[in-house]
Amino acid sequence: MDLTDLEVLEARLDYQFKNKALVVEALSHSSFVNEQNRPELRDNERMEFLGDAVLNLVVGHLLMQRFPDLDEGDLSRFRANLVNESQVARLAQIFDLGAHLLLGKGEERSGGREKRSILADAAEALIAAVYLDAGYDTAFRFIETHLSEALDSISAPAANYDYKSRLQETAQATYGQMPAYRIVRESGPDHDKTFHVAVEISDTHAEGVGKSKKMAEQDAARQAIELLAGREDSA
Repeated sequence: MDLTDLEVLEARLDYQFKNKALVVEALSHSSFVNEQNRPELRDNERMEFLGDAVLNLVVGHLLMQRFPDLDEGDLSRFRANLVNESQVARLAQIFDLGAHLLLGKGEERSGGREKRSILADAAEALIAAVYLDAGYDTAFRFIETHLSEALDSISAPAANYDYKSRLQETAQATYGQMPAYRIVRESGPDHDKTFHVAVEISDTHAEGVGKSKKMAEQDAARQAIELLAGREDSA
């Protein structure tokens, strides 16, 4: 990454790094590092691990501040909707991280700059870079600023709506059928699994992610509702 690229990225982030090496590590995919004959290079997997922890802590803190009366179950559901792979990848797209990723030739050819998992990992690694560069308070403000729109969206009464029930009502009224859910895959260790669930209704297919099957189903239903709403708007 040259100085010009870094300046462009820092402008999008509204943050200037004191330690530029942290940015390079945060954007270095394992495919890139594996192709280099430079033992000092490190991929972003450790940074992604730390960034995920920082993001979950900050979002949990923000949700407790905004919703003092919510119980643990609702707080967990809201947090899962804010920090899942899809949402974090959207954050990466806002930053245009895909243009700045350091990828191996094979990953480059296979469209790695557009892959949701790679973008989400890079965004979490970047959060870790901010945390390591300037500490928790700065990372807190960084996350709060860039997730403000998503946080505001769940402040509305609709945030408490049961997406599965809403999708079921829409499916029965419009298509005369029930949505069908299935687990696509599970990832992570047994004590911290992430569930990926698909929902299908007529010709609509959507996938959701969550820390439980119920959360993943709710996220899938939310994604399906958004798809259906988008079709209505374009009709």
